[in-house]
Amino acid sequence: MSLKEEILSKTNRGLEVFCFYMPIDFVLKRNFRNPLYDDKRASCNIYYDKKGDCYRMKDFGNELYSGDCFWFVAAMLGLDIRMDFQKVLTAIIRDLNLNIPVLDKGSRYCDLYLRNRASIPHKKPEQEHPAENKKWFNLYEQPFKPDEIAYWQQYGITAKTLQRFAVKSLLRYESVSNQGKVYTLSSTEKEPVFCYMMGDFVKIYRPFSKMRFLYGGEKDEHYIFGLEQLPSKGDILFITGGEKDVLSLSAHHFNAICFNSETASIPENIIESLQLRFRHIILLYDTDETGLRETRRQAEALARYNILTLTLPLQGIKSEKDISDFFALGRTENDLKSLISEMLSGIYTQTIMMLRSCEIDYDNPPDASKSVVAVNGVPLGTQDNLFCITGGEGTGKSNYISAILSGTLGKEQIPSEQALGLEIIANPKGLAVLHYDTEQSEAQLHKNLGRTLRRASLTAVPDFYHSLYLASLSRKDRLKLIRESMDLFHHKHGGIHLVVIDGIADLIRSANDETESIAIVDELYRLAGIYNTCIICVLHFVPNGIKLRGHIGSELQRKAAGILSIEKDDYPECSVVKVIKVRDGSPLDVPMMLFGWDKEADMHVYRGEKSKEDKEKRKTGELIAVVKETFRNTSKLSYQDLCNMLMREMGIKDRTAKKYIAYMKEQRILLQDASGNYQKGELCHT
Repeated sequence: MSLKEEILSKTNRGLEVFCFYMPIDFVLKRNFRNPLYDDKRASCNIYYDKKGDCYRMKDFGNELYSGDCFWFVAAMLGLDIRMDFQKVLTAIIRDLNLNIPVLDKGSRYCDLYLRNRASIPHKKPEQEHPAENKKWFNLYEQPFKPDEIAYWQQYGITAKTLQRFAVKSLLRYESVSNQGKVYTLSSTEKEPVFCYMMGDFVKIYRPFSKMRFLYGGEKDEHYIFGLEQLPSKGDILFITGGEKDVLSLSAHHFNAICFNSETASIPENIIESLQLRFRHIILLYDTDETGLRETRRQAEALARYNILTLTLPLQGIKSEKDISDFFALGRTENDLKSLISEMLSGIYTQTIMMLRSCEIDYDNPPDASKSVVAVNGVPLGTQDNLFCITGGEGTGKSNYISAILSGTLGKEQIPSEQALGLEIIANPKGLAVLHYDTEQSEAQLHKNLGRTLRRASLTAVPDFYHSLYLASLSRKDRLKLIRESMDLFHHKHGGIHLVVIDGIADLIRSANDETESIAIVDELYRLAGIYNTCIICVLHFVPNGIKLRGHIGSELQRKAAGILSIEKDDYPECSVVKVIKVRDGSPLDVPMMLFGWDKEADMHVYRGEKSKEDKEKRKTGELIAVVKETFRNTSKLSYQDLCNMLMREMGIKDRTAKKYIAYMKEQRILLQDASGNYQKGELCHT
């Protein structure tokens, strides 16, 4: 038997050779990107060639990068398969520890191999170079057995979680000890062997063995398990003591990472990076002596970053000391959420005291005070986004807000007519509904709260609904209270359904201050994303056509998913609701809705939509105003420049801008000359 054939017979016809030298995980017959060059498309796979009786790699994008396992090893080591074939065979025999005599013992392939080995996982240096002190290892994977799955499931860890975090079940593990002795670990029913795959190295986990943890390969100096699986942003991130705790938390829908051990130092640059993505970072170590000691030490070392600590209500013994044990003992996801809520309540003691002084007590109305006309808005938008309500005084915005808030207090969706023409998503889970007011008096806010309850057919305020009076607080304290109370109520009620901030301009010193305007809108947008809610910002400005005034108006026009304006109609007894911005499509194509006071019902009621003629009239008028503004400092614009101008001025997308240009040509709002440039049309001169 030839040396080549002997290698194939001992490596499952070359498959184990591919597995050893391939720098990425692959699945047979499933396409992946070729690691030998900057492959842009996954058009390469490994398959069994019946004719050649061996496994081969096929690159459908570049035939030059196809071949058997010997060709692939030569390519990875930078060798010539024809000139250096003996060196390739020697490398495979030594690296895979095959029991085959090495003929070319004087080969200097090792120097080439070490220069090209950086991208190869599961690496094993030659035993002639012990000074390198780099542990080689071989893994022999197997499917998870039923009793192994049962072991993980006691902690709530599913097969899907194991797959997501690249946890493997091993049939056998081979490596070398620190003394240079080769050893083998075999999985048994009583002592299973698991493996955490970490790129260039692995961590072996044997839960029922005397030596539970072993390492193979090049362990990263800053080992962080679970970092790759974290979302881009979130509310809470736990730092735990071990990989099993990370898996258990993830299986229960929490974000978590761990370092090499509880005693490992946590790099400050990692904390700084994570703080940009998560609202809270919480140390959740074991409740034994070591865990408690390290919790205190880490908290002191990271004091400047306000890292939180949470101690589980466990005895601290071997079977009851970590978060995995917490879930194994029958505790649930909601039990952990309750502990988090209690912890935050202790942190926000001062905030809770402020909330008590600000929250409206419906059963104990405040003393009558001088009436102040309030300008309110209504929520309309999507989760993770801002929605802006704007308009002048006396347009019925308070009652409009009352109608929308009433739709969030029940478990079923109310009819759109009852919500003054809007469709409001119900709140069956009883998530928090927060209404912050910066201008109205306590008496007026109490009156509005009563109207909201009556419209919702309720006699008492639901515990998840909080109407808060902020007019007496400083601007700095208002934003602080909003930020911290959102966090508190989010954990208390299991989430936030809707937030209304009536008077966003009252959170800063000036609505025309560009720096402050950008900062407040960015902060609210961030909070909407963290708490997965819609924040409605009420801006007490009358819009100028389809544009909002002031720097804060410009920022909202850019960031908000939608903008709605409430104005008095031509008929004084009605108010008209106009959409200034929508996420998709054009605001001018959305019907205008009417509502007005009904004396018999003692509240505002829906009056239907404006006619099609009125809608077209508004559309034409708004477009004429935009064109006049666009051509104020120029007489002609190219088609692309005009598109860009409309997109910027109206906050619309490219396809909508092109649609408007065609419409304005048809209506003689725009004219196009022989060279293709555009200028103001006849209607703009009337």
